[in-house]
Amino acid sequence: MKVIFLQDVKGKGKKGQIKEVPTGYAQNYLIKNNLAKEANKGNISVLAGQQKAQAKHDAEILEEAKALKAELEKEDTVVEIKAKAGEDGRLFGSIPSKQIADALQKQFKLKIDKRKLDLPNPIRSLGYTKVPAKLHSEVTAVLNVHVVAE
Repeated sequence: MKVIFLQDVKGKGKKGQIKEVPTGYAQNYLIKNNLAKEANKGNISVLAGQQKAQAKHDAEILEEAKALKAELEKEDTVVEIKAKAGEDGRLFGSIPSKQIADALQKQFKLKIDKRKLDLPNPIRSLGYTKVPAKLHSEVTAVLNVHVVAE
């Protein structure tokens, strides 16, 4: 019996996949527990429509990420953060990704989640720093951060 999986079933199939499984297993376990439904013409066409809508949605998200990358990588998009520093250019404390995301929001009205900023260690010195931002699985932007002394 052919079924369309509604959820991932370990060892059998992933959500949205159409597979041939034994009839008893399909009727007594998969369909009964709402893990799958029978793959008839109506259900297959509904699945195709859902997959098409999902692909369109994913393409829109990718376009938004590319537009945000273009905005972040402009020459005049430099996030300026003021911090107290000693005479040798080292900061008293550090600048984490949350502070960079907040400064970007205040200065340029661009909202980025702090977890998308790929900053392995907080910034601890004055000057310019390039911070990679993973906006999408296919799109990575480089953000310029300028730390100045107060």
